[in-house]
Amino acid sequence: MKSILDQDLILKGKKVIVRVDLNVPMKDGAITESSRIMKILPTIKLLIEKKAKIIIFSHIGRPKGKVVNGMSLKPISNKLSDLLNQEVIFNKNAISEKISVEIDKIKDGSVMMMENIRFYDGEEKNDDTFSKTISNLGDIYVNDAFSCSHRAHSSIEGITKYIPSYCGLQLVDEINALKKITSEIKRPVTCIIGGSKISTKIKIISNLIKDFDNIIIVGGMGNAMLKNTGINIGKSVCDEGYKNLVSEIIEKSETHNCKIYYPLDVVVSKTLDGNGTIKEITEVNNDEMILDIGPKTIESIKNIINNTTTVLWNGPAGYFENPNFANGTKKILEIIANKRLKDKIYAVAGGGETVAVINKFNKFNTFSFVSTAGGAFLEYLEGKELPGIKALK
Repeated sequence: MKSILDQDLILKGKKVIVRVDLNVPMKDGAITESSRIMKILPTIKLLIEKKAKIIIFSHIGRPKGKVVNGMSLKPISNKLSDLLNQEVIFNKNAISEKISVEIDKIKDGSVMMMENIRFYDGEEKNDDTFSKTISNLGDIYVNDAFSCSHRAHSSIEGITKYIPSYCGLQLVDEINALKKITSEIKRPVTCIIGGSKISTKIKIISNLIKDFDNIIIVGGMGNAMLKNTGINIGKSVCDEGYKNLVSEIIEKSETHNCKIYYPLDVVVSKTLDGNGTIKEITEVNNDEMILDIGPKTIESIKNIINNTTTVLWNGPAGYFENPNFANGTKKILEIIANKRLKDKIYAVAGGGETVAVINKFNKFNTFSFVSTAGGAFLEYLEGKELPGIKALK
C-alpha cells in the first residue's frame, strides 16, 4: 500500500479527501470520549504542514441514508478545530458541483469537514455513481479509517476506483501493530481473551491458535471452558452451544501445541450489584454467578505474562462495570504495565469493551498500541481480508 509518506507524493495545493472515523460517543450533543479524534491528528497535521486542501469525510451513528439532526458532525468539527488550533470549515451543504467550487476556493493548509457521509443513501450501498461523485471533490484520497475498513462503502472502497489512493498515518500504525501479533510475531506470544460469549470470539481463537503459545480465556467465555469440564457455574452466562465451540478450541490447541488456560478460582455473587465472594471453581452454588477471576487465576496470568514477549488483550476478565468485579481486569492491566516497564514487551489491546476498560482506568500508556477499531480489529484477527485494505493494495 502507498502511504502519504511516499516521497514522490506532491500534496501542496492538492485537494485531499481524508476518510476518518469520528464515530465518537455523545450525550446531549456533547462528546464524552475523544480518543478516535486524537488518533487522526497526526495525519491531518501532516497534510496541513504539506499545504494540502483537506476535505474530511466521516460518519456518526447509523442514519441509513437519511438526514438525522442528532447525527450531525458539527460538534465534532468544533472539537477538531480546538485540537488543531485552527478553523475547521464545516460544510453542511449537499455534495454537488457547487461544493467542488467551494473547495477550490479554500486556502492551502485549510481543513473542511463535510456533513455525515452516511446521510447519503449511496454510501453504505457502495453505489458506483455516488463513489464517482465524491471522488470528483478531490485529487487524492487518503484512508485513515482502519476501523471502517471492514465495510465496502463508497467512501472506503468505491472511491479508490477513481482517484489515486493512499493510507494515512493511523492506518499504517494499525496495520503494523496487527502484523506484530499475526504475521511478524516475536515469541513467546500470549493472548488474553474475554467477553461474555465464546461464540463471538471462536473465529479469532481458531485463527490465533496456530501462531500463539498461550491463550488465556476469561470472562463469560471462561465459564464455557469450566462448564465443559463438568464444573457447576450456577446461573453464570454461558453459550448454549458451548460444547462444540470448546471442543474445537481444545482440538486445535493440541494440534498446534498452544496451551489453553481458564480460571482456577472465581469471584461470585447472586446479583450483578453484589459485593462478591472469592471461591474455588468447585464451590459455585446454583444461585450464584461468576463475575470475575480470583487471586489464584491472577497469579497464574502473571506467571504466563512474565514469560511472554508479545501480548494481545481483547475483552475484560469480569463484570468490570461494578467495581467489586473489576479487580481481575485491573490486575491484568497492572501485570502488563509492569512487564512492559521491566522488559519492554510488545503489548496490543483492542475491541470495544477493551477500549472502554482502558479508558475507565486511564491505562492507554500501558500498551504499545491500543486499537479503537472495534469490528475491523476483530475481523482482521479472524484472518479476513478487509475491503478497505484490499482496495488500497
